[in-house]
Amino acid sequence: MKQSLQLKLGQQLTMTPQLQQAIRLLQLSTLDLKHEIHEFLESNPLLELDDDEQAYVDIPASIESKSAVESPADHSEEERVDSEWTESIPEELSIDSNWDDTYQSSATAGDTNNFDNQNFEGDSDFESRNAPAESIQDHLIWQLNLTHMSDRDIEIAYAIIECVQPDGYLSISPEDIWESLSSELDDLDIEEVTAVQHRLQRFDPVGVCSIDLRDCLLVQLEAFRDHPLYKSTHNIINHYLPLLGSRDFTQLSRKTRLKEEALKDIILLIQQLNPRPGSAIDAGDTDYVIPDVTVRKKQDVWQVELNNDALPPIKINETYSAMASTAATSEDATYIKTSLQEAKWFMKSLQSRNETLLKVASCIVSRQIDFFELGEEAMKPMVLHDVAEEVGMHESTISRVTTQKFMHTPKGIFELKYFFSSHVNTASGGECSSTAIRAMIKKLVAEEPAKKPLSDNKLAAVLADQGIQVARRTVAKYREAMNIPPSNERKRLI
Repeated sequence: MKQSLQLKLGQQLTMTPQLQQAIRLLQLSTLDLKHEIHEFLESNPLLELDDDEQAYVDIPASIESKSAVESPADHSEEERVDSEWTESIPEELSIDSNWDDTYQSSATAGDTNNFDNQNFEGDSDFESRNAPAESIQDHLIWQLNLTHMSDRDIEIAYAIIECVQPDGYLSISPEDIWESLSSELDDLDIEEVTAVQHRLQRFDPVGVCSIDLRDCLLVQLEAFRDHPLYKSTHNIINHYLPLLGSRDFTQLSRKTRLKEEALKDIILLIQQLNPRPGSAIDAGDTDYVIPDVTVRKKQDVWQVELNNDALPPIKINETYSAMASTAATSEDATYIKTSLQEAKWFMKSLQSRNETLLKVASCIVSRQIDFFELGEEAMKPMVLHDVAEEVGMHESTISRVTTQKFMHTPKGIFELKYFFSSHVNTASGGECSSTAIRAMIKKLVAEEPAKKPLSDNKLAAVLADQGIQVARRTVAKYREAMNIPPSNERKRLI
């Protein structure tokens, strides 16, 4: 095959390293970004925490406020150092370059293990807050170690506890546990396993290690032996629990020969019992939400402010930056200059992130003023394209900004994506937000008659009377999304 040379012209989009960093920081949540800042502080000596607790970026604090003018004397030393080397360091890298192509790497990015070397002075509760959560098995074993039992019963108890599910119920029957222990314990009777199980059921939380709901509720009901309706309640749980679950109060009243008032008191008593005792021991990790922006009304004007307290304030280390021109060797000078440029690009990316976040949040608030004034029912339909067109950005950028970003409002904390919803046409030719429709359904369900709840067809008819044409299956979809049970399960006496 003959070799030859050919020239081709083409175009392609390539992002600069600065743009890649800015996009990556833009889509991070507040907690992830805080972790990213700590990693960068460990890897770059030219960046440090601002002890003066000033914000690391100077951007508008609200919609109507302006940035404060900085004094030239505050950065005179830094500007002097910058002027000496900025001519040799490009302001931006070319689009087809990497960090190491132009500069030597200043440091290796740290990993999560670097946090082990940090000084957590004053944080005496650090270990307890970062310890793994206690499971239901751990909680029961801790009580078992404090209980006086024979070695044989303790071995049976351990086998039972291993079969406890997170909701507190046993995954297998006592008979299956007895069969699995028969080969290990001589002359083991099923009565021994049952006796140990009954004893474990009185551990905290009461009702654990039960086989089914009836068994769990009966164990918890023992604490109300002195209640005047104890026998009637025990009878309903023991024999008529399916009728109670289906809310067939007419049939239940006829079979138990109880009047409506007595049945109401019994239902109130049963509602004090916990059908999922294991839920009292939460083994999951707690998720904390830190709002990125705050919305408040000042002098009849809704204002948006960034939550600058959510992230640690950072600044350039002036001592190290001044060494760029006084370094003993050229390698040291290059290292300092490289680190300084990376630190400035990082701070510029943070500033760009905050400016974009504030701009998008301000746009959302301006378009959803009725929500802040009147509530969810006044929510207007809005999609990503609406905000992107108003702020002059791409829809993908708006999607990154609104993902895992939260807004603190007088009505609570909401994710920015909460304010985006599709629309439904009204009879008058207008549009209604799906979020507003869900709020209307929730309000109608809250105000419905207790003995005769509204069906999905009835809810659709009520909305149609208000000019909102919604199909029954759409009402059912919205109702299920809000975890509202169907009408037959919402029937109640009280």
